[in-house]
Amino acid sequence: MPLKEQIMEVINGPHVAAVATLDGKLPAVRFMVLAGLPDMTLVGATMKSSKKVEQLKKNPDTALAIWSGKEYSDPYVEIKAKGKVHEDIATKKKYWNPMLEQHFKTPENPDFVVIVFTAGEIAYHGKNMSSLEIWKR
Repeated sequence: MPLKEQIMEVINGPHVAAVATLDGKLPAVRFMVLAGLPDMTLVGATMKSSKKVEQLKKNPDTALAIWSGKEYSDPYVEIKAKGKVHEDIATKKKYWNPMLEQHFKTPENPDFVVIVFTAGEIAYHGKNMSSLEIWKR
């Protein structure tokens, strides 16, 4: 199976991801639900008032890690990406999901923003960590 397809099996659809941004010179890591898309971007929702939004506006460099979590031996990916915060209503409506209602009520909520992470490099660790392959944009 081609590398891109293997990566998509890990990131496709919503997954919990570890997201690292820079807080000054130190990394800050938190979990986010991100949806992986076929163009190797990942999209998530957050509050405009969150620290990660402030951090991404200062420095868009981000590291992400996603593991399916189904089986201990399952593949996982490490991603180097650029994160961009979107506050416009068109983007918010494009990525709106009814599961977000409990947190934001509507896409028009001014505290609701979308973050798009564009992968520049993805390290794919195969089943049982048997292989390591690198995909680059």
